[in-house]
Amino acid sequence: MSLVVKIPGPLRNLVDGLFEVEGSGDSVAAVIENLEQNYSGFNERLLEEDGSLRRFVNIFVNGEDIRFLDGLETSVGEGDEISIVPAVAGG
Repeated sequence: MSLVVKIPGPLRNLVDGLFEVEGSGDSVAAVIENLEQNYSGFNERLLEEDGSLRRFVNIFVNGEDIRFLDGLETSVGEGDEISIVPAVAGG
């Protein structure tokens, strides 16, 4: 199953500068694992040691924040768009 993963600037070095890549999996967690298999470094940048999503990383599926869905177990399907968005802080 194929879907689009939008890659933010700080992670583009992992994917040869691409703005988006193709991913596969039936959940956000599975897509992250697929990204890790194809482009090493995603687990370290997105996930805590216990496998939970890092606090300052936001992931959206078709514009919906996964924190308000089923977290990393949020289901995804063919043609869905996943956006990885690092949190921005400042004043």
